[in-house]
Amino acid sequence: MDRSGDKIMNLFHLPENLPQAEWLEVLEKRTGVRIERIISTGQSSPPGFWYEQTEDEWVAVLQGNAALEWADGSVKELMVGDYLLIPAGKKHRVARTSAEPPCIWLAAFLPTE
Repeated sequence: MDRSGDKIMNLFHLPENLPQAEWLEVLEKRTGVRIERIISTGQSSPPGFWYEQTEDEWVAVLQGNAALEWADGSVKELMVGDYLLIPAGKKHRVARTSAEPPCIWLAAFLPTE
C-alpha cells in the first residue's frame, strides 16, 4: 500500500475486467480498523449463509443499490448515499445487489465499544 500520500485513488474506478465474483479491496488496515471497497455485480449471499461478525461494520452504498436481510426476515433497501451501522454479532446477509450499474460499497470494520 502506498503510504507516501501523493498517490490519488478513486472510489468509483472499476477494474477493466470485473470478475464474476464480488471484488474486494482493502483500502486501509490499522490496529482494530479495516476499510474496504467492495464491488458487487448482482451477487447475493448463498442461501442459508449469514454474516455474524465480531466487529461493528459501517457500510455505505456509493453506486447502485443493494438489500440487506436480517435474521428476523426484515430487509433494508440501500440506495446511493445510504449508510448504516451493523452492530457486532447481528446476523445479516446480502439479499441482492445491482449489476448495472455495479454496486460499490464502502465498508469500515471497527472495534466494538
